[in-house]
Amino acid sequence: MSQIKEVFFDGRVAMVEALVTHLAETLKQAVAEQGQGVMLVSGGSSPQPVYEALSQKDLPWSAISIVLVDERWVDVDHPASNEAFIRRHLLAGAASSARFFGMKTSAASPQAGQRECEQRLAVLPAQADICLLGMGNDGHTASLFPYAQGLTEALYGNQRCAAIVAEQSEVTGEHTERMTLTAPHLLAAKQRVLMMTGDEKLSTYRKAANGKDIEAMPVRAILNASEPVSVFWSP
Repeated sequence: MSQIKEVFFDGRVAMVEALVTHLAETLKQAVAEQGQGVMLVSGGSSPQPVYEALSQKDLPWSAISIVLVDERWVDVDHPASNEAFIRRHLLAGAASSARFFGMKTSAASPQAGQRECEQRLAVLPAQADICLLGMGNDGHTASLFPYAQGLTEALYGNQRCAAIVAEQSEVTGEHTERMTLTAPHLLAAKQRVLMMTGDEKLSTYRKAANGKDIEAMPVRAILNASEPVSVFWSP
């Protein structure tokens, strides 16, 4: 049975403030108890204000690892790069001393780069402390896209990351080759937060939460799992 906790707000400012506080407290506690903290992060415009506010928090950043949940197979200086986005909006200010784990390698394709990506992540604990996810209007999360090439391995494989080739759409844009953390690794995190804004995303979320076909809406791998997930939403 799924364990979804809905945390809904009247406005985005309140949601951002609450989420930043939650992330900061989780990471601070993880470092205090374990000597390190690990946060899995998503790209996209929605979490940008969260990252910018979190980056200014007085946390033991040198003991915190920031790990992408997915990446487009583009150079790290490309406008579509999630790594560039995270470096610009999160790994700045007080957070500049955090340890960062990107996914893009020098390989020509995500399939060719999967082994190196796996090796990079192998030095991290098997369980991240918290995972911040988003969701597209097609029901994807991370780069778990509907009916994508490589989706089965990404949903059910025992690796930490998987190569994906999505079916091109308005959501994917031209960058269909991706690297993603697998659903089992996302679900292994001690906490999951699914963040979204707007009525269209809320409608997509409701449809996903009330259905079972995971390949059609892969976010269901998170929403329908026995592991709990907190859904943060604002208009």
